[in-house]
Amino acid sequence: MDSPPRFKRPPEDSPARKASHRFNIERSEMIDLLRHRGIRNERLLTAMSVVDRKEFVPGPFANRAYEDSALPIGESQTITQPYTAAFMTECLDPREGDRILEVGTGSGYQAAILAEMGARVFTIERHMNLLTEARKVIEKLGYDIASKCGDGTIGWKEFAPFEGILVTAGAPDVPQPLLEQLGEGGRLVIPIGDMDVQNLHVIGRRKERYETRVVSGFKFVPLIGKKGWK
Repeated sequence: MDSPPRFKRPPEDSPARKASHRFNIERSEMIDLLRHRGIRNERLLTAMSVVDRKEFVPGPFANRAYEDSALPIGESQTITQPYTAAFMTECLDPREGDRILEVGTGSGYQAAILAEMGARVFTIERHMNLLTEARKVIEKLGYDIASKCGDGTIGWKEFAPFEGILVTAGAPDVPQPLLEQLGEGGRLVIPIGDMDVQNLHVIGRRKERYETRVVSGFKFVPLIGKKGWK
């Protein structure tokens, strides 16, 4: 999966599409909750109704897949809370065909949502075990996503610049390589703070200027790497 993907959505008869046709009450309630909490992007809500979160949740927690909570996936990591995933994606506002770098593949759920929205997704995970499992699910659902095991804090220079960069772990500061790999007019969404609580920084690039909007009150696993937590 280290080679550039074709970036096509799954066909209508793929597992990802069939899952949306078997829409269940719990998943419908999850989408309703996201609306109630203020998520307004219809493309995003549609994508999250198609991408079945249960596929990305380990067996012991499968019965909690549609809860609005983070759940363990191994390696002291979690699958992001649905509202947090939705809020960050809405802040990123990916468009069809955008090149999006995700730092922290985790379960693969966030990457699949971005791919379902039509983005060309590049994702980096430092835990090979997690990446292997995520690749299995992503392939099963029919998404073409470029992925590699490595240090996400230094980005993926070979495929830069990116229209969007989404970081799914909390950093002590904004990694400079990610700023440098953000394209003109692009957005970087990243949690910044200490180990206990972070503020979500939404950084827009206008030529060599960066404009930042800050939203408080988030908690993520730490971003480990050369330009993150050691």
